Amino acid sequence: MFGLFLTASFVMPLVAHRPLESLERIRAEGQEVLEVARAEHQDIRELHIGLLNMMPDGALRATERQFLRLIGSCNRIAQFYVHIFSIDGIPRSEATRAYIAQHYERFDDVAAHGLDGLIITGTNPIHADLRDEPYLQEMLRVFAWADENVASVLCSCLASHAAFQHFHGIGRQPLTQKCFGVFPHRVLDRKHPLLSNINTRFDMPHSRRNEVSASTLQAHGLPVLVAGMDGSVALATSKDGFRHVYLQGHPEYDQLSLLKEYKRDLLAYARGESAQKPHLPENYLSDEAQALLDDYIQNGFPDTPFPYPELSELIDNTWRDTAKAIFANWLGLIYQLTHHDRTRQYMDGVDPANPLGWLK
Repeated sequence: MFGLFLTASFVMPLVAHRPLESLERIRAEGQEVLEVARAEHQDIRELHIGLLNMMPDGALRATERQFLRLIGSCNRIAQFYVHIFSIDGIPRSEATRAYIAQHYERFDDVAAHGLDGLIITGTNPIHADLRDEPYLQEMLRVFAWADENVASVLCSCLASHAAFQHFHGIGRQPLTQKCFGVFPHRVLDRKHPLLSNINTRFDMPHSRRNEVSASTLQAHGLPVLVAGMDGSVALATSKDGFRHVYLQGHPEYDQLSLLKEYKRDLLAYARGESAQKPHLPENYLSDEAQALLDDYIQNGFPDTPFPYPELSELIDNTWRDTAKAIFANWLGLIYQLTHHDRTRQYMDGVDPANPLGWLK
């Protein structure tokens, strides 16, 4: 059964069950997005995936698109209803609060109807200790519900750190310098189904000021599946290998995500909002792109438009295919393990303590 889904060449389209600008943008890019009326007449199974979008205002919609693209481009036989919601405690402008009120769903409504899988994004930390973050209790409420009702939760960056602390008592450690750039990685467990049919070495973007080490996770019995060449963790899971999937990197990032983040940090430094001048993302810019950016910073910044169009032609995306493969494997496992009734966590016969054991 497992091999059937890995080799399927069908596309699982997103379903536009709510009006959302990001879905229209993705449709305009050429990716298939079904209207509900058409989706209801297709005799294939649907999956309902939650996206808890905790990103700050400037990255909120870009993050929507990044995860929607990954979900919608997976090669599986299913239709995807993506239920996007946020939580209280994250600083928001009035305009963003209005956007969320109009386009996002409420967590309580999502929970009442159930989900097959859940993605939780990171966000910009405000405090050194995660326990002081104003959104933490709401985030933990989502974790508690998902742990009893969702087949698998995929955590990104800060969400992974919050899960490490809450479920395993593992605290993150501050880095002396921000981990920022595109870094080489290798697969440590080639037999794990989340990593089936992907390259054993590949790139992944990172952007974080804290980390949890591989040795710390392994000491707590958590499998580390992918690590950087320096040993830093990119992908790990809960002890059962599936119920929680932890990303410390950002495979969902677009080609220009790191560049936009660098510009944001550079502007903050220029305005005196940050005491430290940001360093360029590592292993990201070609020599030609570096020269173009240096010329802009010396002669145009910040009074002229940032040269995104020119730089976009000089920056390579070396992680997109791997990101698609990881997400395709994750969604394929959910497809095989979760119940047709999305209010039930797993199909009959699956042991919640060892869901992957059902596939062996």
